[in-house]
Formats: sequence, C-alpha cells, structure tokens
Amino acid sequence: SFEGRVEVYHDGKWGTICDDQWDDRDAEVVCRQLGLSGTPKALSWAHYGQGSGPILLDEVQCSGNELSLDQCKKSDWGQQNCDHIEDAGVSCDPFTGTDVQPLPVRCSRSYPHITWLAQQGTVRLAGGRSPGEGRVEVYYNGDWGTVCDDGWTDLGAQVVCRQLGFR
Repeated sequence: SFEGRVEVYHDGKWGTICDDQWDDRDAEVVCRQLGLSGTPKALSWAHYGQGSGPILLDEVQCSGNELSLDQCKKSDWGQQNCDHIEDAGVSCDPFTGTDVQPLPVRCSRSYPHITWLAQQGTVRLAGGRSPGEGRVEVYYNGDWGTVCDDGWTDLGAQVVCRQLGFR
C-alpha cells in the first residue's frame, strides 16, 4: 500500500505520530524514507483510523529535504499532548508522480524494521535466483503485471529496492 497511518519504531516499540504541525513536507520525508515515489500528501485527524499504544512523536516540522523523520525538527521522543484522534497519516500516490517506472532489479541487505503491506501500487520481484533480484511486477486493479523497461535507470532500481525494504 502507498497510504496509511504513520507509525514509527523507537526504543523497542511501535507508536503513532501526532498531527500537530503535520503537513505535506513531513509526508514527503515519510514517502522518501519508505522508498515510495509519487505525490506526498499529509492527512490528519486519524484519517486512516486511530492507532493504539504510545504516541511517540509530536510537532514534526520537516523542511521536506530530509532522508528520514529522525532528521526533522520535532518534539523529544514520547513528549506529546495528543490523543489517537490526532494520529498522522500519509499518501504517497505512485500514480501521480513523474518518476520513471523501474524494471529489472538486484537489491542487497534488507531493512527489517520497515514494513509495508502489499496493496494497489505495490511492487515485487519475480523469477530471480534470490529474494533480492528479479523482474519487477506491480500490483494494480487486483492483478500483478510487468513494467516496460523504456527509460529504465539505476535510480529506478534503487527506488524499487527501497520500496521492497532493501538498500
């Protein structure tokens, strides 16, 4: 999936982010951190449902150029004045961006702390000799399909690898 409630992992636990100061620049950083291209959009007021457990971040104020939320200005971890009705969300719609769609890929070393559920717009690798290589396929309208290699570059391969949780 390319949209949902944002949850972060810190100090051994998962938690949500409060939507105070939450905007499209913050969403841009989340999308980048997850390796997703497209148009980032910030959503507030628990648009994707209320989380449970701790609210770990508040007052996140990214410039939009950071590589991860950890580099953004924000409250200290766990310091917040929110309720889960204020859980932040993002949409990283891959069908509205102008980035090149990738095809063949070889990835290395996974990031097990990043998970993203397979839904519309999700990519996978098929037919490779290992889980980190193969033909790029995209899930769209209930079916998996291949991607044309016109305009294929190493940059596209890097995006797919990050989207799959690899480097």
